[in-house]
Amino acid sequence: MASPFRTDHAPVHGAVERLAPGIRAVTAPNAGPMTFTGTRSYLVGEGELALIDPGPDSEAHFRALAAVLEAGERISHILVTHSHVDHSPLAARMRALTGAPVLAFGPHGAGMSPQMRSLTASGTDLGGGEGADTGFAPDITLEDGAQVRGAGWTLTALHTPGHLSNHLSFALEGEGALFSGDHVMGWATTLVSPPEGDLAAFMASLRRLAVRGEDRVYYPGHGAPVEDPAALVSHVLAHREGREAQIREALDAGPATPAALAARIYAGLDPRLLPAAERNVLAHLLDLAARGAVAPEGELSAGAVFRRS
Repeated sequence: MASPFRTDHAPVHGAVERLAPGIRAVTAPNAGPMTFTGTRSYLVGEGELALIDPGPDSEAHFRALAAVLEAGERISHILVTHSHVDHSPLAARMRALTGAPVLAFGPHGAGMSPQMRSLTASGTDLGGGEGADTGFAPDITLEDGAQVRGAGWTLTALHTPGHLSNHLSFALEGEGALFSGDHVMGWATTLVSPPEGDLAAFMASLRRLAVRGEDRVYYPGHGAPVEDPAALVSHVLAHREGREAQIREALDAGPATPAALAARIYAGLDPRLLPAAERNVLAHLLDLAARGAVAPEGELSAGAVFRRS
């Protein structure tokens, strides 16, 4: 299957991009191996605006967002897709500047699956926590299906856990647009790092998006707009299913740790991305273990040796 990912995105950090009527984007200056060209903050509406994903606690990005407003405009709502340090920290300063409430699914860790809650409660050492904004808490929590309205726009919150347990996507009603956060991105597949990340939840969220017929474009947390979201979701689902098959096949050769499996399966990967690959493998192994396909040898942990059941 040909890759639908685009890696030619080259935004000007701090500049305002008009992507569609009533949709603007400003890219934060935090480009890197895990953030691509930087976090995308979106402004929805004209006059009374929703700000989606204020971004990292960057003075330059704060100034850029503060300068976006045109005469007579104000930010009435601040929406956060999930509590990672490249998406949520600037919410506090933008709230202080604008007086707008911060809305999200919940604090960091909210929405964790029963499996991950159980493992966390038992003290199982799964590592993780990369980039967590552990102090984040919204002023208003949004349940799945909740709607936020402003002058001329309505955003519907969709709980799409997987990358993070409190991850939301936001559908702009009547426009065929979905702000997909880090759940689906146009430049690469996303990190799933337990326990806040959950592969089973990630796949279920993808399948939920796959059956939505109204989305014609995704605006992701990093990278260019996704112009064929159905094809991309299908590709990501197939990619993860293929990764599971690779892990099963590798374990047929003998028990191995997540690190050893990642080094074998992701041969040739940029070394900077290998730790993330290891976390993705662990997420697959935990999902396979929950389904009885694999089991740890001894105590379950991030460094456990896994074998086929």
